Order: sequence, then structure tokens, then C-alpha cells
Amino acid sequence: MKTMKYVLLGALTLGFNAPAMAQADNKAIIENITKVIKSNPADLNDQVKAVYKKNKKNGEVLVGIGRAFYEVKDTASANVYADYAVKLKYAPAYVLKGDIRALAEDGGGAAEWYDQAIYADPKNPEPYYKYASIYRKISPSQAASKLEDLRIQRPDIAVDALKGRIFYQSNDFDKAIDAFKKADMSKMEERDVRSFAMAYYLKGKYQESLDVTLKALDKNGRDAGFNRLAFFNCTDLQKFDMALDYADRLFNKSDSAKFSYFDYTYYGNALKGAKKYNEAEAMYMKALEQEFDSQDKKAGVIKMLSETYSAQDKYDEAIKYYEQYLSEYSTPTATDFAGLPQLYYYKSTILTGDEKVAALTKADELYAQLGEKFADAEEYATFWRARVNNAKDEDQKNGYAKPFYEKLIELYSTRTQLSNSDKSRLKESYLYLISYEARVADDMAKAKENAAKLLEIDPENEVAKQVMEIK
Repeated sequence: MKTMKYVLLGALTLGFNAPAMAQADNKAIIENITKVIKSNPADLNDQVKAVYKKNKKNGEVLVGIGRAFYEVKDTASANVYADYAVKLKYAPAYVLKGDIRALAEDGGGAAEWYDQAIYADPKNPEPYYKYASIYRKISPSQAASKLEDLRIQRPDIAVDALKGRIFYQSNDFDKAIDAFKKADMSKMEERDVRSFAMAYYLKGKYQESLDVTLKALDKNGRDAGFNRLAFFNCTDLQKFDMALDYADRLFNKSDSAKFSYFDYTYYGNALKGAKKYNEAEAMYMKALEQEFDSQDKKAGVIKMLSETYSAQDKYDEAIKYYEQYLSEYSTPTATDFAGLPQLYYYKSTILTGDEKVAALTKADELYAQLGEKFADAEEYATFWRARVNNAKDEDQKNGYAKPFYEKLIELYSTRTQLSNSDKSRLKESYLYLISYEARVADDMAKAKENAAKLLEIDPENEVAKQVMEIK
């Protein structure tokens, strides 16, 4: 039965006894033999030889056969038919020979064949572009020079767009943008317009990327790729209403759209930006159901979910997901760990009584762990322990924050230069100590001592001045 299938396939595709098929044009012959080669029947060689015998002097068909073998990675057979066409001096055969050498990672050999293709048919843009592609990493200037040769032969071709394509594929987005900007977008291929918009996006130039994207959407408003890019750009530009419009177009009004966790994550970002928190939560949950290419990326979505709950003062949920983020992220930094006690501190601001104290106590515990785990975070952790303990002792009567503000001053004492952030923390420390010594400890001498130190870093501080004037 299988053999019969191949016999029928051969008869139908090659039309050995069908006069109508005998008159088929080159394109039809190539399409049919390509299907045969890709299906790889038992009598493949016989079928291919039959076509070859009828088309020994037909360069287009010979290259078509070679190209079909090339596409299934049978470069030995591809080379045989390319050579047949080369003997006929058929220019596309040189391109195929170059492609075969390029697939074998022989860049020099590929470039030589592309050069021959250009010599044989100087009006064909394909070998110019492929030559430039070979040289884009070796010598971008030589690649660009070859494309300038094409400009002379074919002024109708968007050569600057081709140069942009070369630079884009080399990840040189600045040069790609410069080249694309010189091209007439109306003459650019769609893939180059897409690369133009993406180059801007990857450089963080979201408005420029959006401008290019919107022009592309004027031509095809149902293109999923461009709707996605418009959606992403608007989200990053914080144009959230516009972002949600393009999100709707992507998810509901685009052709052949497929979605990933990244799409759902951006949707969550746009909804969160528009303060549609419940919908944002649902979208992040949807993102977490998708397949991820790394655990860290999944952890990042969990963190965004935590932030969404935090924005609504739903701190129990925010803490739950932030703890999950820290447990699943492979290399959390000091900044990552600092986020958890911060949530407990924020939680305390909406509580009273024992619940408030419990939240602050937990924050203090976590800041202490942060300072122990990361030596370079000791100053930050000490500062926040001071704030947390001050919040537990609002009238300062117990002086809970005192040892932490004193320790912070000690940590900064060895500094020869202070940043604005350092000065701000020191000011807060001295102001607390001035207040505590004057109001609670009733030690004006100590209060003045701290006031004098405050004036050294902030000579115009009014509180310190007033304390110094007290008799």
C-alpha cells in the first residue's frame, strides 16, 4: 500500500502520462518535485532523475531541485544540481552554491559564490544582501559597501533598509536605527519595518518605536506582532488606556495570534497601571499558568503579583507572594530581601495596637537578618531598624530607636565624604537624638552636643539652631 502511495504521488506530481501536466510551467514543476523530496519516498532518486532528464537545460528547475535538497539539509545532492545549473551559467545557481557554503560555515567560500552571482546578474538584490550578511560580523563597513554597489544597480531598492537589516541582525541597534531612518518606509519590506520598530524598543526608545509601529498598523491593523509592540510600548510609556486598547486588539482582533506568559504579564502591568487591580491579579495568575523558559522569569511575575496586592494595601497577600518570590528566585540580592521587611512596615501603617507592634517586630527581625546577611547593607538595615523601632515607640519614651540611630552615626563617622542620602539619614538620626535627650532624658547638654553635630552637616537647620540658643 505504501509503495502504491509513492507511485501515485509520482504520477500526480510529475505527470508522466498526463499531457496537461507536461505543459506545466517551471514553478509548478519545482513545487511538485519539492513536495516529493520533502516526503522522501522510497523511489525518490528515480523521480528526481526523471525530472532532471526532462530539464537538463532548464536552469530554473535545476536550481529548484537543488534548493529543495538544501531545505532538507541534503547539501551533497543540493550541490550536484547547483553544479548542473552553474554549467548553464544560470545566476541563481551561484547563490545556491553560496548558501551551501554558508551552511557549512565557510564564509569565505560563500562570499566568493555570491560575488559570482552579482557578476552574473548585477540587478538581483539577493546575492548583495547575502554577501553583506556574511560580512556583517567580520567587517560591517565592507558589508555596507557591498550594499552601496546595489544602490547603483537598483536605485529602486530600499538599500538603507537592507543595511538596517544587517546591523539589526548583528545586534547593533543604534546603527540599524540610523540606517532605517534614511529609508523610505513605504518601500521597506514588512520584516524591516518590524526590525525598525524593535530596534527602537530594544534601545528603550518607546515613543519612536510606537510611531513606527502605528504606521505599520495603518496598513494592517490585524497584525499580531505590531499590535503586540504597540501594546508593549504604550505600557512602558505609561499610556495605560491606550495600552489596554492595543491589548484588546492583540488578544481579540489579531490574525493568528499566539500568546506567552510575557503577553499576559504585560497585560497585568497595563491593568495595574490603570489601577484595575483585580483584573491585573487575574492576568498575572494567567501568566503563571503558561510555560516559562526560566524559573527566574516566573519568580519575576510572582513579584509583580505581590506588588499589585501591596498597591491595594492587601499586605497579607503581598507578603505571601513576596515570600514565594524570594524562595523561587535563584539569586535574590540585598535589595530583594529588603522588600519583605518593607512590606511588614507598610502593613503596620494600617494597623493598631498589638497587631501593629507585631508587624513592626517582624520588620525589625527581617532588617536585622538583612544587615547580617549582606555587609554592604548594614547601614541601610540599621537605618530602617531605627525607623521601625521609632514607629513602635511614637512618643519616644522607651527610646527603642536610640541605639540604632547612634549606631548609624557611628557607621558614618569614618566617612570622608557623605552623599545626599548619607546626610539625610544623619540629619534624621541627630534630630531623633536631640528630641529624645531634650524631652525624655532631660539632658540639654547632650541635646546641644547633637545639635552642634547636626549643624556641621546642615548649617541652616532651624531645629539645631533653636536648641543651641536655649540657655
